[in-house]
Amino acid sequence: MNNLAEQDFQEETVDIGYRPRKPQEMIHESVDGNRFTVVVAHRRMGKTVSAITQLIHSALMCDKPKPRFGYIAPTYAQAKRVAWDYLTEYTRPLDAKANIAELRVDFMDRRISLYGADSIDALRGIYMDGVIIDEIADINPNLFTEIVRPCIADRKGWVMFIGTPKGSNHFKTLRDKAMSGEVGWKLLEFKASETKILDEYELESAKKEMGTDKYDQEFECSFHAPVEGAYYGSDINELEGKGRMTEVPYDDLARTYTAWDLGVGDSTAIIVCQLVGKEIRIIDCHENHGKGLSHYVNWIRDQGYKDATHLLPHDVQVRELGTGKSRLETLNELGLQCEVVTKLPVDDGIQAVRRILPRCWFDHKTLNLVTALRNYRRTYNEKQDVFFDKPVHDWTSHFADAMRYLAVGMDEGTDNWNKPLNINNSWVV
Repeated sequence: MNNLAEQDFQEETVDIGYRPRKPQEMIHESVDGNRFTVVVAHRRMGKTVSAITQLIHSALMCDKPKPRFGYIAPTYAQAKRVAWDYLTEYTRPLDAKANIAELRVDFMDRRISLYGADSIDALRGIYMDGVIIDEIADINPNLFTEIVRPCIADRKGWVMFIGTPKGSNHFKTLRDKAMSGEVGWKLLEFKASETKILDEYELESAKKEMGTDKYDQEFECSFHAPVEGAYYGSDINELEGKGRMTEVPYDDLARTYTAWDLGVGDSTAIIVCQLVGKEIRIIDCHENHGKGLSHYVNWIRDQGYKDATHLLPHDVQVRELGTGKSRLETLNELGLQCEVVTKLPVDDGIQAVRRILPRCWFDHKTLNLVTALRNYRRTYNEKQDVFFDKPVHDWTSHFADAMRYLAVGMDEGTDNWNKPLNINNSWVV
């Protein structure tokens, strides 16, 4: 905090024992005058401590009735593990009441709560005066646009995105937006070589043990290193380098497919592609949460994709106890012509995606899909220091699964699989 802010902090409360380093002071200062701050920070800089203390300070200084502030980590368990102790420690001098069951503290009429991005429904319908999203690179990019942004709208709240790079993903997009100088946005970047928080011997030792790419990502805030353990990271980077992320227009005569990953109480993802010769053109995608099948059918109709070949996973045939119908029957009744994709092991599906990626083009509208594919990765066992041949199930999984169904479901063995259509949607011969 700056001297004035720190003086206010000390005068309005008791001394909580927090002495910010220079980078932390800059983080605190950025909240004044900027609604959106992007903080790219190296490991062990103290970003979580600065996040929690900033929330406390902002809660104390807020002049709105019943101020509400939140900290969001990738998972609820992670929020509890990395931030709860700091929150209770620094609010203890304020006689705050801690509620561990709900991960929140209350003091005066103010409240600070911890959340996990894996339980986003807890954030729906509430208001916020300030939110810090930690490790933003590991969090679904829709969290901000669909959940957090509406939470701060009526009270003109602020948001801070904090994290360490993990490849060229939505965190980099936020960083570039802040770097562009857009009004209300602020960028702060803290490299270990510049902050001097960690001594040179420790950094040199870390670089030898981690390798240059990993070291540059973790300590020098590089977005260029591929995500460790990623299935498609290098493929996506190669396509981007070839200019395959561009405007891809819809072709009325091209064969169109959609591929679905159907969630139950989870997200549902749809990918739309067209085939022109040997090119696979990914022209659109859609993902949502907690919606019925009619929502997705309406989206398909509204976008003009009703007559596409709709590829669905094998479990779409399972009959629901409540209705006695399968979702396949429901989709057919809603007017979609669906095909069930052959069930293959996940590894075989991943290899199928790898086979088609070199022929893919991606429209700008599919940025969320590209980001998910770039970050879809193997499970890492920290104790054994190995990657397992099992994907991490997180926000990337839904689009990645839909991409597998697309790769497996397009039947390239038939004569007409990629032939154009005439105006009556019959095959051109």
